Amino acid sequence: MNKRVLVVEDEASIREFIVINLKRRGYETVEAQDGESALEIFSIDRDFQIVLLDIMMPGIDGIKVCREIRRMDANVGIIMLTARTQDVDKIRGFNQGADDYITKPFSPPELMVRVDSLYRRVELSMINAEKQNEAPETLTSGDLVLHLRRRRLTMNGVEMELTQIEYQLLEFFFSNPDKEFTRDELLERVWGANYVGQDKIVDVNIRRLRMKIEKDPSRPMHIITVWGHGYKWRT
Repeated sequence: MNKRVLVVEDEASIREFIVINLKRRGYETVEAQDGESALEIFSIDRDFQIVLLDIMMPGIDGIKVCREIRRMDANVGIIMLTARTQDVDKIRGFNQGADDYITKPFSPPELMVRVDSLYRRVELSMINAEKQNEAPETLTSGDLVLHLRRRRLTMNGVEMELTQIEYQLLEFFFSNPDKEFTRDELLERVWGANYVGQDKIVDVNIRRLRMKIEKDPSRPMHIITVWGHGYKWRT
């Protein structure tokens, strides 16, 4: 698999800093100085494993770019870059399909740990997808059907849009029904043992999944909170 990263950042000095560190680590980079350029590039060339995406940009901001890129590709890894520390900005990014975030200013080691970690998850996801060509084509839970080869979810025959993380969470839950898992266990199984970040990312993705698949997200029937422990999937 190629190691290609689309770097979307309007400040040239920061963009250059990111590109230099990525290239030192063996990544091939393509640069975009604004949201319009990023969407134009991605619509023509989608052979990227990671998109590093600044939130605050003139014109089309990073949140809108994230939503459009996620609409075009459910599997690419997206890391948001933000100078803000408020959780609301991070949650907005997660709700549009981001996989992770880095708060500016950040050091080269932090940047590369986040990028390497997400790249490994994307790579593992693609390897698992190839293995599934020899596995059953679907996993079913009630009116929900996970199509393993196409990496898609249908509910009552209607296809639902999922991010890469959402798909991996559902695949894990479908494969382990009625079993309780802590946030740490979900982080390790889905995000990987080398994930560096806060465990609240689990709660954000659970909440996002509930909004998509539960008839009443405030009273979920499938993704059940086990108070003081974590979550489980109820069939």
